[in-house]
Amino acid sequence: MSEECCGPDVPREPKIRRLELRARPVETDACCPPEPAETSRPSLALRAPVDDGDACCGPGPASQREAPEATEHEVRPPWWRDVALLPSAISGITLAMGYTLEWSGLGVPALVFQWVALIAGAYTFVPGAVRRLVRGRLGVGLLMTIAAVGAVALGHVGEAAALAFLFSLAEALEDRAMDRAKEGLRALLSLIPDTVRVSRLSGDVTIPAADVRELDLLVVGAGERVGTDGVVVDGRSSVDTSAVTGESIPVAVGPGDAVPAGSINGSGTLRIEATADGRDNSLTQIVALVEQAHARKGERARLADRIARPLVPIVLIVAALVAVFGFVVGDPSTWLERALVVLVAASPCALAIAVPVTVISAIGSASKLGVIIKSGEAFEQLGTIRQIALDKTGTLTRNEPRVVDVRSSPDVGRERVLELAAAVEVGSTHPLAAAILAAAPARPAATGVVEDAGHGLTGLVDGAEVRVGNTRWLSPGVLAGDAETLAAEGMTVVVVQVDGEVVGLIGIRDELRPEAAETVRMLTDQGIRPVMLTGDNTRTAQALAAQAGITEVRAEQLPADKATAVTQMLTDAPTAMVGDGINDAPALATATVGIAMGVTGSAAAVESADVAFTGQDLRLLPMAFAHARRGRRIMTWNIGLALAIIIGLFPLALFGVLGLAGVVLVHEIAEVVVILNGVRAARRPARAKTAELLSGTPEPARV
Repeated sequence: MSEECCGPDVPREPKIRRLELRARPVETDACCPPEPAETSRPSLALRAPVDDGDACCGPGPASQREAPEATEHEVRPPWWRDVALLPSAISGITLAMGYTLEWSGLGVPALVFQWVALIAGAYTFVPGAVRRLVRGRLGVGLLMTIAAVGAVALGHVGEAAALAFLFSLAEALEDRAMDRAKEGLRALLSLIPDTVRVSRLSGDVTIPAADVRELDLLVVGAGERVGTDGVVVDGRSSVDTSAVTGESIPVAVGPGDAVPAGSINGSGTLRIEATADGRDNSLTQIVALVEQAHARKGERARLADRIARPLVPIVLIVAALVAVFGFVVGDPSTWLERALVVLVAASPCALAIAVPVTVISAIGSASKLGVIIKSGEAFEQLGTIRQIALDKTGTLTRNEPRVVDVRSSPDVGRERVLELAAAVEVGSTHPLAAAILAAAPARPAATGVVEDAGHGLTGLVDGAEVRVGNTRWLSPGVLAGDAETLAAEGMTVVVVQVDGEVVGLIGIRDELRPEAAETVRMLTDQGIRPVMLTGDNTRTAQALAAQAGITEVRAEQLPADKATAVTQMLTDAPTAMVGDGINDAPALATATVGIAMGVTGSAAAVESADVAFTGQDLRLLPMAFAHARRGRRIMTWNIGLALAIIIGLFPLALFGVLGLAGVVLVHEIAEVVVILNGVRAARRPARAKTAELLSGTPEPARV
């Protein structure tokens, strides 16, 4: 966001682990002078910053005009009970009655009803337009106010009432569209239970979820929701996180496993130590982050602002010139009326809301998929991506090394090789040790274990000296051919010796995620070229890339090398970078769009990224790209329609082809169409139809 139009960007706060997505101060509209903004802190209430509705600039972060702070889990009422629509309803009904009486020849009653319609409609925008004018801000509301006053001065009370009714209705519908787009965020907050059970020294007590504090011990029974983020300390069960992360399959959890707020416990009882306060957990942070995104504008939003901002004073000047021309040619009445019609015809109402409604709808919808988009700009750029750089460890792979293969000498069995290795690895903290121990739960005891840092371990097992280490320290000997084969398949080879003789090899590999190959295929079908960037060795990287279907690999990359590689890719096409580690942060910040695997990602990765995933399914990538492309198409269509309305109506108004009533009707119908089309961006692809919906075929815009 440029500093000259909006003031300097607010620097980001550092984040802690566990998807720490903190709210920054809400930024003001790009075409309006900045106003003081409260720093938003995530809480259980969905806060709606006050915006008095300068329509020239498009709705701000919250579109509810003069609205106080939203209540907790506020739900948009049905349209027939929405008091915000009441002035427009009164205006419309009395306007229709006025015209009916006028056509019946009852002039005075008709005029009374038309005045009531005018006052009811004007009530929704005239006071705000006057207040903004006092502060030096011009808006479409001012244009409509001038047009209405002029029409009354010329004796066209009915036309002025029609203008007020249609404009107030369009504004009310815009507000409802914004509210509808944000309902998904309120739904996220509703996933947090009202109360939770907490274990105390005196026993279990029930307290409000908002009162939970970090390190509290939650007791979550079968079928209950988790009140805040935490780690299981006792019990085993499965948790359904589909509403939070988008994962469709329940996940088995036990002691040491993290559980997000809002997930549903399965059949077992869990004791969970809270890692976040009840008012500051992953769900409230997601909501706060998406709210921030509403306040930041992308390329198309800035384009709409750049057009709308100067257009308002230009329209006022042109209308004034038309009126002056009437006095010059001696027909002031006719040309003054045309000046008012021109004023309305060139008003950028539809243009002002063409992008914000679409962006808010699309970003809110994406959050339900587990895709958190930090800004409107990031959302738009997401739809331009043609290349994607994928980190290997933790992104394409599980980041959980596992024993994949075991090769043994003829006189020693596979199980015995694992048992011997596990016996000496018991006290090791090396990641490979965990993989070996998991593969051999039953193992003999080892004594006198000594670690040779960077090489391996030596110990006594059943009286024999056992050494376990890498191929640089221990020669594979007669199993050298097997060691070469395992390495060629992307495995780390561990050699096991007994009394100086090689008895076996253990192949360990961080396996690909099961959906990795399908994701790469989907990306390729969308015309997005995948590239693997990894700090791992070339042989391992190429083996895993071949399994995933990636043909271009850049291995043994330092953090600076990854950033350089992304910079080079950017010269060819817009590029996304996907990563989860601290070493990925420079590349994430360099890319057109940085995408962090938020749940397991480091704080640096999440902070540097433009998009964060709350789930682990890589198929969210093509889904997110398809969602963003569709949103861009809708935005482009909306901007084109809004400009076409202005360009088409201007000459018709200038030369008297259309009167005030006709121009108002066309203009406001177009605005309603733009709003309805923008709300379509909230529609998201269903997981069951991923392959069908992610074909990359452009979808024609329709209303």
